[in-house]
Amino acid sequence: MNWIFLGIVLVAFVAAAWRQLAFVAAEGLQSPMQSLSSAMISSAAGAVELAIGLVGVMTLFLGLMKVAEASGLLTVIARLIRPLMTRLFPEVPADHPAMGAMILNLSANALGLGNAATPFGIRAMQELDRLNPRPGTATNSMALFLAINTSSVTLLPTGVIALRAAAGSADPAGILPTTLFASICGTIAAVLAALWLARFFPAGAPEAAAPDIDRPWAREDAPREALPADPGGYPLWVSALAIGGLVALIPLTIAWGKAMSPWIVPGLMTGFLLFGAVRGVRIYEVFVDGAKEGFQVALRIIPYLVAILVAVGMFRASGALDAMVSALGAFTSKVGLPPEALPMALLRSLSGSGAYGVMASIINDPAIGPDSYTGYLVSTLQGSSETTFYVLAVYFGAVQVRRVRHTLAAALIADLVAVIAAVAICSWLFA
Repeated sequence: MNWIFLGIVLVAFVAAAWRQLAFVAAEGLQSPMQSLSSAMISSAAGAVELAIGLVGVMTLFLGLMKVAEASGLLTVIARLIRPLMTRLFPEVPADHPAMGAMILNLSANALGLGNAATPFGIRAMQELDRLNPRPGTATNSMALFLAINTSSVTLLPTGVIALRAAAGSADPAGILPTTLFASICGTIAAVLAALWLARFFPAGAPEAAAPDIDRPWAREDAPREALPADPGGYPLWVSALAIGGLVALIPLTIAWGKAMSPWIVPGLMTGFLLFGAVRGVRIYEVFVDGAKEGFQVALRIIPYLVAILVAVGMFRASGALDAMVSALGAFTSKVGLPPEALPMALLRSLSGSGAYGVMASIINDPAIGPDSYTGYLVSTLQGSSETTFYVLAVYFGAVQVRRVRHTLAAALIADLVAVIAAVAICSWLFA
């Protein structure tokens, strides 16, 4: 992200400087450099205003997520996907802690519980590394797990819905059907790519430096932090029925997505609170606890929003964006990808905060807005995939894996498929 941030600023500065050299002063007309300065100040102020507007909505959704977590909804999802996971990962014993940690990680990701998903993911990688005969080299299970992790099925993209609501969207949850479709397509592609590419990237002999890798988590006497009790899995037919029902939602959301979307946010709040009340959760207290976290999350993203929105504001004010749109518009528009959305599609795999800021700048642009085709598309792109390079760096770094084999290729294929699926479904529903 350091080089991306610097690159955007440098391109904007050079473009503005080039225009400044040819600028002819006229009364009431700002010079390119003055426009660049004004854009920097206004973008920084707008980023803070956006984050403050986001506080209330983020607080609401994280409060609801806390109720869902406390009521056992995460456990229900984990039990549903366990039979499928045992078949996808035959190298991992069904009762091994790695299996439980992977299931909890993917279940938390599906609900948009990013803060809860990351610790489970790191624990899963450490447990998988206990089974690794070649320290420092990714196993097939590691590669498949991370490929799925970067493209996992998203049932509730809470952060994106919150940002769309803060941007004044009349239908902030309208991206649920498009996000579900794109993330399912990406996940299927991740699984197929990881299984297919594994044969072309053999693990090979252990690294020469493998004995020198310090792996305290893999020692026999290493203490293990207790995971939540493994609830086991539902019968296979129950899981198959649930997964089939999820897939069946795709044509339903395509056909009636616009009619269903106004019901989604009120239905989610009512459903989560009722589910929690039936399960004996003190829903008010739990909601407030989650809401406190939402307040802190909204405040923590202010520096990231300021950085990327200032860079994007400079890029636009310098004229560089107009030049890029003119150069690429004729090509990308033909396939349903507006040039304004192209930076978002490229940045999503590189930086979550950067892509989040680009999405924010697009849907808050009065000329575009959150409820335009481009607004729906960038929101779907944000919600339907993960930050691939960040996930691989964090999770492989946690177990000191240096040879990632086919993991990156499988994850990038899944990202590409998710972009194509997002363009296809948004074109169908909103173009």
